[in-house]
Formats: sequence, C-alpha cells, structure tokens
Amino acid sequence: MTTPADRAAADEDFVAAPCAVDVDLYLHPLLEDPPARSSADPSTWAQYVGLVARAQASCAGCPLLADCLYKAVVHTDVAGYVGCTTPLERRAIRRRLGIAVRSEDLDTYAGTRGTRQPVEHDDVLRMRAAHPDDSLESLAARLDCSLSTVKRHLRRARREASGGGDREPAEPEPPTMDEIFHAFESVVEKAR
Repeated sequence: MTTPADRAAADEDFVAAPCAVDVDLYLHPLLEDPPARSSADPSTWAQYVGLVARAQASCAGCPLLADCLYKAVVHTDVAGYVGCTTPLERRAIRRRLGIAVRSEDLDTYAGTRGTRQPVEHDDVLRMRAAHPDDSLESLAARLDCSLSTVKRHLRRARREASGGGDREPAEPEPPTMDEIFHAFESVVEKAR
C-alpha cells in the first residue's frame, strides 16, 4: 500500500519536461507556425527570436532532450519547437541525414476519410487497361479516388512486373543517436 509520504517522495523525484510546464511558451502561435523572416515585420520577428531563445534555454536542460529530438527528427513530423529545434532546423537535419518522415494522415485516425471508398489494386489496373490514353487524373476521377492512389497502384504494378514483388521497398536503417546529434551540431549549433 502506498502511503501519502511515499507519494510525496515520488513527486519530489519527478521532473516534468519544460514543455509540459511552460505550455504557453511551447504552444505560442509563433512557435507553432513560425513566420517567414522575409515577410515578417521586425517586431514579430524579434518576438519570434525571443520565444525561440526562451524555448532553447528551457529545452537544453531537459532530461528528455535526446529522446525528444530523435523522435521529432526520425519518427514524427510535428509542428512547433520540439527537441531544441524549429521545424526548419529539423528539415535541415533530415536532409543532412538523407531521411524523410511521412506526415501523419490525421483524417484516417479521425475516421473522416470522406465519401471515397478504398480502391482495389485490380480495379486500378483494369481501368488503366480500359482507358490507356487517359491521364492519371482522369483515371482517378473515374475511380473516385485520389491521384496519389492511382500512382501508388501503378508503381506497385511496375514493381511486380519487374520482379520486385508487391512489397514496398525496404525502409532504410534509421540513423543512430550519434548521427542525429552530429547533424544537430552541424545544422543548429553552427547557426546559433
């Protein structure tokens, strides 16, 4: 049984991440959606730079920084200031490492896919065979699906025809934490 004294001792040992404590800073609209320096008025840009400096100082001492930075660079394309980086800095780190992160398809998670139903692979191939001179946009309209869906199915058909099978290309090995920190130093530390 946990006593109140045990809970109080555990609470004293618990250190919350700065982003969980200073929510107003990390969810500030300028950090969530940074202005373009070329089009921002000087006062807005100065405010943004100040917010980044505050967030940087706060993040730098966080015990979760390494894990947060790794996930923000390698796993999830998030907005705002995360892992001691801005969105532009994370994109530069990814370019340096040669990795890409897929954006989350929040419509799928929310169940708001719209009225379109999934399109079967064979249906796309049959439509292409029946209308070989149609543009891919026309095929998508005929199938009531997106252009990217048609392209994905046609790429799969080419892979299968070339002996590549129907499996997706192997995912490259994710970068190591050392590679992430090296890229961070090259991109972020040099710029600051």
